[in-house]
Amino acid sequence: MTLRHSGVRDVIAYNWPQYAAGAATAAAAALLAPRLPRALRPLARTGTVAALTLLCTATAASWHVYDRSGLYTYDWLEDLLPRIPSAYVVVSTGLDEVSAPLAARWPKAQRTAIDLYDPALTSEGSLRRARRRVPPPAHAAPGRPETLPHPANSADTVLLVFAAHELRRAQDRERLFTECARLLRPGGTLLVAEHLRDAANTAVFGPGAWHFLPRQEWLRLAAHAGLEHSAERRFAGLIAAFAFSKDRE
Repeated sequence: MTLRHSGVRDVIAYNWPQYAAGAATAAAAALLAPRLPRALRPLARTGTVAALTLLCTATAASWHVYDRSGLYTYDWLEDLLPRIPSAYVVVSTGLDEVSAPLAARWPKAQRTAIDLYDPALTSEGSLRRARRRVPPPAHAAPGRPETLPHPANSADTVLLVFAAHELRRAQDRERLFTECARLLRPGGTLLVAEHLRDAANTAVFGPGAWHFLPRQEWLRLAAHAGLEHSAERRFAGLIAAFAFSKDRE
């Protein structure tokens, strides 16, 4: 079993077209500046600086989050969960880097992986590239947002780590959260970890932050599924990990 996670080099590999576009924009603005009327040259130079700054801040932020923050140690899980699960489900949408480390962390727990990858629902090119580099676990079962192939009331914990935002339609996310709630035993926890569409992520990722979803959307989805917001933790000011609990019956 390989224990790995995406660091900054992987992030660049998954998103190289965006990096290439940023570098091309900076180069084009720099080449164009001397050919423009004097009054417009500062604008072109500003464009060069802005594009290079965004590339640098996005790369530095990715390095800080994925290589330095402790996010991938998963030591924080027990702070958000009421207990170590005896059975858990990892739901991914194309890139599952959670199943292997959790299998090593919770060796006695019953584990299930469900893969929702579908180019019709998750159309990002970065996901296709990530999936080629990190194939899904051999035991992963295919699923749909509205149909997770697992019995009801059978899991202590369901984990959605950098997964649910890839479902771009709100109704698909609503169906997924409803299904996750169905899988949970009374008192069980849905754990969601995501970048947020907020001021901090916008400052470092620029327009790319609009691929993320606002904090309020995650709270709305949980409430829609009948789950209670029970705990929350931040990493590097850019990642939010939410724990949503199912009522005990």
